[in-house]
Amino acid sequence: MRPAAVTPEVRRPSAVRALTTLLALTAAATVAVELLNWWYAPEQEFGLAVRTGWAMLRSLGFLVLIGQVNRGRTGAKPFGLILAVTTVFAVGRLVVPRQGVPPLPGLLGFAVLTALCVGIVVLLYRSDAVAGHLVRHRKGLVVEGGTISWREVAPRRPLVTGWLLTSRVAAFTYSPLTLVPALVAGGAVLDGRLAAVPAVLLWFLAGIAVSYLALFCTAFLLRGRSWARRLLVAITLGVLAVNLPLCWWLLGVDGLVRDGGPLLAAATLALYGLHRTPPPTPTP
Repeated sequence: MRPAAVTPEVRRPSAVRALTTLLALTAAATVAVELLNWWYAPEQEFGLAVRTGWAMLRSLGFLVLIGQVNRGRTGAKPFGLILAVTTVFAVGRLVVPRQGVPPLPGLLGFAVLTALCVGIVVLLYRSDAVAGHLVRHRKGLVVEGGTISWREVAPRRPLVTGWLLTSRVAAFTYSPLTLVPALVAGGAVLDGRLAAVPAVLLWFLAGIAVSYLALFCTAFLLRGRSWARRLLVAITLGVLAVNLPLCWWLLGVDGLVRDGGPLLAAATLALYGLHRTPPPTPTP
């Protein structure tokens, strides 16, 4: 009786291994830079604590992205692009203090983090080896021939471009990018601005509502519905129309730059992704 042949383990391309190393280094650098910013901040206020906590949570996003890359998932590219761009904005807004010159360690850490994020985007979108690796879809239960198996399931929806996936992932960031400044504004309310309580509550509820709107809209967007494209544009413009004035009113120019900048970057990527995606062909 011959033993079963052992399937040799396929070694991942060097570009994929370099990408996972960069992701791990970026996750660690995100935490290190945020701790540096907190250490050198002249005032450890509530708003800084909220923004620092949110930026540090992004390190978990890079760890999730490592798992997506190791599994070869197609959604790793847009996820990595959005995560890298918004991380640079989220960390950059905390490096510059309200007054004075940024500390040198914070600037150096931000420069290193920016270089790591640029390297991630370059590998995701410019490496043929990485592109050939990120081709798998999620696994699911498949019933075929009277047997049930757990294997990769190709989506039944029409072929989705990378830019359309980028728009989808960007839309998912609208909710947290709305909730973070709303929480920061809640600290301003506790400092005595009780007249702003209704605005802060509506702002917080809007951040929750936009998450459901984005989920509903992008589900039909990936299925090639033309009305979903128009709805996503309307959601994007509505989010900007609500958040930017509230940031300026409740958080001042500093809050407009720190919290409006990352949101504006995500909205730009979402709209640009729609622009790069051809409109769906009408079904006869």
